[in-house]
Amino acid sequence: MHHASILFDLDGTLTDPREGITRSVQYALAKLGIDEPDLTALEHFIGPPLLQCFMATYALDEATGWQAVNHYRERFKVSGLYENRLFDGVDALLQGLVAQGRTLYIATSKPTVFAEEIARHFGFDRYFKRIYGSELDGTRTNKVELLAHLLECERLAPESALMIGDRKHDLIGARQNGLQAVAVGYGFGSREELLGEAPAFHFETLEEMHRAFIR
Repeated sequence: MHHASILFDLDGTLTDPREGITRSVQYALAKLGIDEPDLTALEHFIGPPLLQCFMATYALDEATGWQAVNHYRERFKVSGLYENRLFDGVDALLQGLVAQGRTLYIATSKPTVFAEEIARHFGFDRYFKRIYGSELDGTRTNKVELLAHLLECERLAPESALMIGDRKHDLIGARQNGLQAVAVGYGFGSREELLGEAPAFHFETLEEMHRAFIR
């Protein structure tokens, strides 16, 4: 865990966005005439790119999938992004990593404009050199493309950086860009999903990860 640059996923890794995301998905589905009363049934939307998740889950064509994404954003940008909370211990972890002289980045499939507002609102933007997200048109929602873009823009050698995330998309993106990855078990990916991607490190709790960084 010696890496000079640490790349963090956002949803499920730094924050618990469960309420805001699931309620915004529910709102979008209702706009399309789809009733989904059970918010827990929508938790798989946390992490993956929204367009693909809407299309795959409800057999939507791409045009209808974009309608769903736009309906989602109607609610999310007003209230959903604030229905969120920083995981306990994240602030201390970030503060400690910065004190060690490491450079921190956020790498999220969420649009940059939303990720920046979440980080600002919850007060952890100060720890990060830059927040990398997708564009509103869907560009760089794929973690492989997003991490390649980040490495190029920041001129980072893959061996100097570590990716931390809670879903397989984070681990696949890291591996395909030559990065080591940390899988965290307190987010939204199952143990089976995460270990199936053979991450370099796996921590069930945030406390375990924090201890590993300060050894």
